[in-house]
Amino acid sequence: MKYHNYLLIILIIFGFYSCSEKEEKISVIKENNLEMQMIEAYNEGLKELNKGDIFFAAKKFNEVELLYPQSIWAPRSNLMAAYAYYTQLYYQDAILELERFLEKYQNHPNRDYAYYFIAICHYNQIVDEKKDLGEIIKSKQYFQLIVKNYPNTDFAEDAQFKLGLIEEVLASKELYLANYYLEREKWIPAMNRYKKIVEDYQTTIYIEEALYRLVELNYKLGLIDESKKYSAVLGYNYQSSDWYERSYKILNKNYKKPELIKHEKKSSLLEKFKDLLK
Repeated sequence: MKYHNYLLIILIIFGFYSCSEKEEKISVIKENNLEMQMIEAYNEGLKELNKGDIFFAAKKFNEVELLYPQSIWAPRSNLMAAYAYYTQLYYQDAILELERFLEKYQNHPNRDYAYYFIAICHYNQIVDEKKDLGEIIKSKQYFQLIVKNYPNTDFAEDAQFKLGLIEEVLASKELYLANYYLEREKWIPAMNRYKKIVEDYQTTIYIEEALYRLVELNYKLGLIDESKKYSAVLGYNYQSSDWYERSYKILNKNYKKPELIKHEKKSSLLEKFKDLLK
């Protein structure tokens, strides 16, 4: 199930069926015109959302807040306005609505949902790990907040999974920059980037190449002991790896004047996980 369907189901649970019950109850109280107007605006917002007119739908949901700001439907309408924008990929508009929700309804029981919603909006804007660092960092921060503050929710479980993918994206960015410096023979900046992968992204798929490059570069710079150290780590953890075999050739006595192996470009991590970003 796509995330926008998942989000809508939760919102429907929060408001739609309860609203129907509310409508039946207040239909008898004819004199309560303000509340009737609020219910009418909310239902009209749902109707327009189903039609695909998300701007008018969001406008009607915002009217609910204006008509009856103290009612239980005001925060629900705020969330529905955010969802309306989200369905047509207007992520920044959705984020503005959600930030307003978090600021205005600080004691609302569905704040975990709002935080998760914001995280997903940022996460879905990640297109290229080489360029979208801002969205990557923001989504990571919100997912971490969810895991920390709402650990026993379904949102926390999915947030933890997303954080794993984000670590892969960040490691991919570091590897991209490291190989950029490597290709231009800027050894020290390249080594620093590879070391960052080894230190901060040990569980990612890029750790093996990073260790190998450190073997390669340290040997190139005459730092044999350092080269052996990284080779030992690579061999201990990834003995069957092709990267370890390459590092062994570098340190073999018969291996003279090692040349840097041309970097093998990998497909974007986002392409590998494109289905998970929907």
